[in-house]
Amino acid sequence: MAESLLRDLQCRNAKPRTTNYRINDGGGLALLIKPNGLKYWQFRYTKPDGREGLIQLGPYPRVTLEAARAARHEQRAALASGDDPATVRKQEKARRKVESARSLTFKQCAEAYIKSRGAEWSNPKHAQQWTNTLSTYAFPVIGALRPTDIETDLILRVLEPIWLTKNETASRVRGRIENVLDWAKVSGLRSGENPARWSGHLDHLLSAPSKIKKPKHHAALPYDEIGPFMRLLRANSSTAARLLEFTILTATRTGDTLRAAWSEFDLSVPVWTVPAERTKARREHRVPLPAAAVALLKALPTFGGAGFVFEGVKADKPLSNMAMLALLERMQRDDLTTHGFRSTFRDWAAECTPFPNEVAEMALAHTIRDKTESAYRRGDLFEKRREMMQAWADYIEQQSGANVIELGDRAAAVAT
Repeated sequence: MAESLLRDLQCRNAKPRTTNYRINDGGGLALLIKPNGLKYWQFRYTKPDGREGLIQLGPYPRVTLEAARAARHEQRAALASGDDPATVRKQEKARRKVESARSLTFKQCAEAYIKSRGAEWSNPKHAQQWTNTLSTYAFPVIGALRPTDIETDLILRVLEPIWLTKNETASRVRGRIENVLDWAKVSGLRSGENPARWSGHLDHLLSAPSKIKKPKHHAALPYDEIGPFMRLLRANSSTAARLLEFTILTATRTGDTLRAAWSEFDLSVPVWTVPAERTKARREHRVPLPAAAVALLKALPTFGGAGFVFEGVKADKPLSNMAMLALLERMQRDDLTTHGFRSTFRDWAAECTPFPNEVAEMALAHTIRDKTESAYRRGDLFEKRREMMQAWADYIEQQSGANVIELGDRAAAVAT
């Protein structure tokens, strides 16, 4: 049968009819024209067993006439070798799928695992909590690696920095890594023992969680202990106590709150704009204020003034950092640091909320490490951060058992 009968102009000018029809190029290749005007290349052939076969080669003009002829040549070469082109195509597609799967990174596997298990989790927040903890602790170390390349030493690099200080979180991270690697194994993406398994493996390298004593000195307060601490803090009427409370509610750096001036606040929004020259990243940072923070500000004796929000002994000087350290010592919590409350907030966000990792990072005014992501992110996620900070304040109120009577004047202040 003659081949290469068509010209590209014929293909382009072929008009739709009321039914499907084909224009032949010969050698089994034809262009199918549908009533809706769409055009598709097809290759018809006789299989080795004598039956008729049909292979779809793709739409025209995305698949050009020249490309369709090259595909016809490949199919006819397979026939000449005694193979069924359709079977060869299926085998090649399966091979490419396997190769593609084997190139998946741990992060991609984790995302696929979380997606596959989401329907089983009764709480929709669980998926985001998984993503948050893995993004915070695991992905920086093993996220870009293939599952088959992850060994015990890398698992230890993830876990050891937090095993003794944040053991509950570390144990969750270990279990989640183990689950993802198990998924990768049954998916054919790795073989051998799971390097994140506990029994008979990591239990020989790490202290058992049940034997880890809570450290006597720790810089950060566990988030599930925030309630009793805040009750004790709110019982103290000093300016240092209000400064520390405000710092906790906003999860800001101590240096930023110490020098906060009333000119930086717009309580009608409400927002606190920390000027670039005072931030660690040297960029202006907008802090959304939860209702409890607004109430605290309105109850301060300096409210309505023009100077520092938290004044020191001298009206034109801010309170010093030593005032908060002395406060913690009087509260018999000199095991804590003021900066550590940012870690408290970060752990709460990762473990207890559905907020994405980048929202918490922006709330802490952290610089985005990924240069590509940083270049494309133009906004500061302000509205999402507003939701997060209000959720943080609500969590604190719930844990501390605060009520209208305890907050008294502050509750009234929000309404003024």
